[in-house]
Amino acid sequence: MFVDRVTIYCQAGDGGDGSVSFRREAHVPRGGPDGGDGGRGGDIIVRADQDVGSLANIVGHRHWKAESGRHGEGGQRSGRAGTDEIILVPPGTLLRDVDSGLVLKDLAEDGQCVVIAKGGKGGKGNKHFATSTNRAPREFEPGEPGQTRNVLLELKLIADVGLVGKPNAGKSTLLSRLSRAQPEIANYPFTTKYPNLGLVRVGYEHQFVVADIPGLIEGAHAGVGLGHEFLKHVERTRVLVHLIEPQPLDQTDPLENYRAIRRELELYDPRLAARPEIVVVTKCELPDAQPLRELLEEELGRPVLEISAVTGRGLPALIREILGALEPSDPMDAKLQ
Repeated sequence: MFVDRVTIYCQAGDGGDGSVSFRREAHVPRGGPDGGDGGRGGDIIVRADQDVGSLANIVGHRHWKAESGRHGEGGQRSGRAGTDEIILVPPGTLLRDVDSGLVLKDLAEDGQCVVIAKGGKGGKGNKHFATSTNRAPREFEPGEPGQTRNVLLELKLIADVGLVGKPNAGKSTLLSRLSRAQPEIANYPFTTKYPNLGLVRVGYEHQFVVADIPGLIEGAHAGVGLGHEFLKHVERTRVLVHLIEPQPLDQTDPLENYRAIRRELELYDPRLAARPEIVVVTKCELPDAQPLRELLEEELGRPVLEISAVTGRGLPALIREILGALEPSDPMDAKLQ
């Protein structure tokens, strides 16, 4: 199950109370206060972990509570600090305070972490209240309560390459050919209902992560067809590979389909329209593929690739283009020549 949006309630641990205690020992005529301090409460910490694929592990665990600190004891013994509660999320998770709307942290890289609810401080024992005029204080400090917070976790996948296009354009098939990912593939639109990731290795020197973004439709920028849920995963990609089907099942114009997706990207975020884009005509074994490629090249003023994810035709050229867009200074891998 892929989950990319979860709201959780976090309660940090309370601090332990300070102790009221007096030293009483044989042959010690004057004891005095020796109450220890309370331990601090545990924090709620969110950490990015590259081994976590989505927020599915959090769906059934909406309430998180850290351990409270122990109370202080006599003999100036401080209470033990509460254990921190650590929540593991995928890199690319955005944390937002539900009540204020403020962004707490953008965990974009593996290993990054943030304290979203801080544990309460432990209270002071009565030893801290001893003075020259008050040698037997019975005052102590109670522990402070831990912070509570409602937090929205929103995952925006981090990938080098984002596959975009109309439903049934061949994105999932291409991902399965380039990587070991096994997305659901069928001969009908909207087969992909959530993004899929695949790691593409090229020789021993190059690798990149590809995200198969579910098919976009007109009005996606306004949320039509779960547009916002899908488009947010395009935001972090470095290069867009725009796949265009020469003979759509719905009999629409392929050229107009390309223009519509470009409009949706620009309306959602103008920066997406300025991102490097590789335009690809899929299913090049079909007779309409060649004329469509020529029309696109005429309109865009740059080369357009043709591929067939089924036969493998054009895939080495596509990988070369992707590597060139990601690392323009690096030489092309010899295996792709």
